[in-house]
Amino acid sequence: MRAVMFSSYGPPEVLTPVELPVPVPTGDQVQVRVHATTVTSAECGMRRGEPRWGRIILGPLRPRAGVRVLGLEFAGEVTAAGPRVRRFRVGDRVFGFTGFAVGANAEYKCLSEKASLTTIPANVSYEQAAATVDGFTTAWHFLHGLAGIRAGQRVLVIGASGSIGTYAVQIAARAGATVHGVCGGRNVKLVESLGAERVFDYSREDFTRSGERYDAVFDTVTRSSFAACRPVLTPRGCYLPTTHLINNVLAIRTALGRGPRVRTGMSVRKHAALADLRTLLEQDALQVVIDRTYPLSEIVEAHRHVDSGHKSGNVVITV
Repeated sequence: MRAVMFSSYGPPEVLTPVELPVPVPTGDQVQVRVHATTVTSAECGMRRGEPRWGRIILGPLRPRAGVRVLGLEFAGEVTAAGPRVRRFRVGDRVFGFTGFAVGANAEYKCLSEKASLTTIPANVSYEQAAATVDGFTTAWHFLHGLAGIRAGQRVLVIGASGSIGTYAVQIAARAGATVHGVCGGRNVKLVESLGAERVFDYSREDFTRSGERYDAVFDTVTRSSFAACRPVLTPRGCYLPTTHLINNVLAIRTALGRGPRVRTGMSVRKHAALADLRTLLEQDALQVVIDRTYPLSEIVEAHRHVDSGHKSGNVVITV
């Protein structure tokens, strides 16, 4: 099968097309013929070996064998099943998240039927399905799981035009919160169309000087900090960063105090969020923002585009 592999950390050019054996499902595994996957900022960081502490998992000097084929989210068709599979059948259209196993930048992927995996609604394309998984479920985890966003609250989404941010705006708005966003000027109209009542163009406005106060500041790109955002948080508001080890320390420290808090954590098991996502897609109640689509043969160019920091929404790879 065709796949794309990297055996050393570095720029997009370390990605190399290869031929690998087709994986065979065993036990409760399903074999999925991948039709679409994506390139995310997280994968670009993995390719670079950043942050450095992440190499504890990825490999200290070079990526270990199990993570050399990237690809976190995917959509495709079940083409074979192990003897203990009960949830899915051959022919089912499915989408999901590979987790630490990665591997969706390939024609086939095997994973347990208990993994973060569900069926694709009939009205949704493979490309749309792949472009929803990690962004939506990560936003859902932070806003519902960690912050408990509810009607009447005020939420600020930093990086509101990205793959996580575009879903975060919609999730918070659907919960009945007043949503503001931060993004580049060219994406202001897009973020407003997703449900944001006010959008800050970071090249022209400083949201910390706006006089606004928020129950939650969701920093989807970790471009800010708790120190910078604390003045705009309500007395029991929370800062929600997606990365950086220091924020884990701050989460413990602020949990013991009376003021604003830091809440963070990885979104790995996505079953509840995927169920909600599938319902919204089936109801055509979610806007899926796809910036560009590339074939697998042009994945290096896709990584360059994501590295540039100028994408809006999601970058899809067709396999």
